[in-house]
Amino acid sequence: MLDKPLTPAAERILTVASELFYARGIRAVGVDLIAEEAGTTKKTLYDRFGSKDGLVQRYLTRRYGLWCDHVTQYVESLEPGDARILGVYDALDVWMRNNHRGCGFVNAFAEFGGTDSPVLEIIESEKAWTRSLFARLATEAGYPDADDLGTRLSLLHEGAVVMGTAGGRADAIVVARGVASDLLAALAVVRAGAPGGT
Repeated sequence: MLDKPLTPAAERILTVASELFYARGIRAVGVDLIAEEAGTTKKTLYDRFGSKDGLVQRYLTRRYGLWCDHVTQYVESLEPGDARILGVYDALDVWMRNNHRGCGFVNAFAEFGGTDSPVLEIIESEKAWTRSLFARLATEAGYPDADDLGTRLSLLHEGAVVMGTAGGRADAIVVARGVASDLLAALAVVRAGAPGGT
C-alpha cells in the first residue's frame, strides 16, 4: 500500500493528516476530523489507506523521505570532508525552523513505543539512516572507525533535537555542532600524530 501512487483525494487526506498528526499528536487526531478537514469522507480515507494505521504509516514514510531529501541536498551542496559532516547539523537547524514540535519520529515513538505497531520499523529506519549518513560522510572524509564516529555524531544530532524542544535549549543544535566540530578536530590531531599521518 505504501508504494501505490496517491489519487488527488488521497493526497489531500495525507497532507491534512500529516499537519494534524504533527501538530496535535497521532492518537489525538481522529479520522472524522481528518476527513472533514480534507473535504472528503471517512469511506474515501479507508478506501485509500485501509485504516488509520495505514495513514499513519504513509505519513511517517513521507516525512522520512522529505527529511532524507532535505539533508542529502543540503550536504551535497558543500565541499566533501568536515563541511559535509557538520552540514548535517546545519540542515537540521534549517529543518527545525519549520518543525517546532521537534522530531516527528521521536513524537511518534512516544505514542507507539512498547507496542507492536508497524510504525516502529519506520521510526527505527529513519534513525538508522541518519546514523549511516554520518558514517558515510565520515568515511568519505577519511576518518577511521567511521561507523563508531557515525554513532557518536548521530547521538549529538538526536540529543540536539530533544534538548532544543523538550529541553528548552534554543541553542542546542549550535552547541551540538560545536561539540561535533571539536571531536573532528581532536581526531584530526590524532591522525596527524599517528605513524604515517600527515
